[in-house]
Amino acid sequence: MKKEFGMFQAATGRRLAFERVEGRGPGVVFLHGFKSDMGGTKAVDLQAWCRGQGRAMLRFDLSGHGQSGGAVEDFGVGDWLEDARELIDALAPGPQVLVGSSLGGWLALLLARERPERWAGLVTIAAAPDFTRRMQGEFTEADRAALARDGHVTRPSDYGEDYVFSERLFRQGAEHSVFAAPLALPMPVRFLQGTADADVPMADALRLLDHAEGPDIRLTLVRGADHRFSAPAELALIRDAVVGICAAAG
Repeated sequence: MKKEFGMFQAATGRRLAFERVEGRGPGVVFLHGFKSDMGGTKAVDLQAWCRGQGRAMLRFDLSGHGQSGGAVEDFGVGDWLEDARELIDALAPGPQVLVGSSLGGWLALLLARERPERWAGLVTIAAAPDFTRRMQGEFTEADRAALARDGHVTRPSDYGEDYVFSERLFRQGAEHSVFAAPLALPMPVRFLQGTADADVPMADALRLLDHAEGPDIRLTLVRGADHRFSAPAELALIRDAVVGICAAAG
C-alpha cells in the first residue's frame, strides 16, 4: 500500500506533520494524546494493521507536538480541534473511524458531536474530556499564583519532561467542554479504559458513558491497564474495536 509522509500547511499558517496510508474505506484517523505524537505505540500498531488490511489510515502531529511546528504551551484545545478538523477534511475524505487517545479522545468527541454524519464510528482510549477543569478543581493556592504570575503550571510526568499546562489551554478547555452540552453520538462508539490509569480516573470513563447518548455505545474496562494502554492485549482491543466498527459500516 502506498504511504505518504508530508507537511500540511493549515489555513492558520501552522505546519502539521502527517503520514497517510492509501486504502479502502472507511478509513481510520488516529488522534494522539497530550505531549505524545503520531509515532506512539498505539498509532504505529494501528497503522501497521491498516496497511496489512488494505485500509486507509491518517495519523498526524498536533501543533506543538512531534514534527509539527510550535511549542505545546502555545496552543490549546480549540487550536488542536482546528488542526484536526482541517487536516482530516483535506486528507481523509469519506467516512472515517476516529480513534482518539487521552487528549485525542477529547478532540474526537468534539469532532463527533459537531458533525456526527461525517464519522463511521468512534473509538476512544482513556479519553480525557474536560481534564483541564478537573485539574483546576485540584489547584492549590501556589498553582493559582503560578498561573497568574507565569501563565502556566507544571506537573511531573512519568513519560519524560515535566508537563507544562498553559493559561491558553485552560481557557480553551472551558470553551470546548464536552460535559457542558449534550453529547449525541449516533455512530457506533467504543470507549476503552484501564482500571489502573493514574491520569484519567475510571470514574471519568463512567461519567462519559452516562453523559453520551446513542444507540450503540459500549465501555470496556481493562483490569490493570494504565494510561499507556499499549500492552499487546490492549493493542489488540483497539484493533478489535476498529474491526467491529468497520464491519458494521460495510
